[in-house]
Amino acid sequence: MHMHLLAMLFQDNPSQLNPEMIQRMVLAMVAIIPIIIAISIAIVMVPCWFILKKAGFSPWLALLCLVPSLGTLVLLYILAFADWKVVPSPQAGTYPPPYPPPTPPTYPPQA
Repeated sequence: MHMHLLAMLFQDNPSQLNPEMIQRMVLAMVAIIPIIIAISIAIVMVPCWFILKKAGFSPWLALLCLVPSLGTLVLLYILAFADWKVVPSPQAGTYPPPYPPPTPPTYPPQA
């Protein structure tokens, strides 16, 4: 039904559009657009929250994502140029084995 209304909006003859149809279309857009915006913000904010937590920063800095372009850009610069407060995880093979290998037993020489 909405596609039919949208198709009528782009017709050459605007006399077929009545104010009731336009009002319904605007009402549908007013209801859907905030939901789309909230989902878009959540798609960016949730990963930022976890990245900030893993980097040792306050995850509440992810609220900067609420400011669409500038806030996310500021957050990106904070993450890129600040000193992270975490110790990097050790790489495999950097530590010696926990115990030295056992030495073979020595036997007296046999006659």
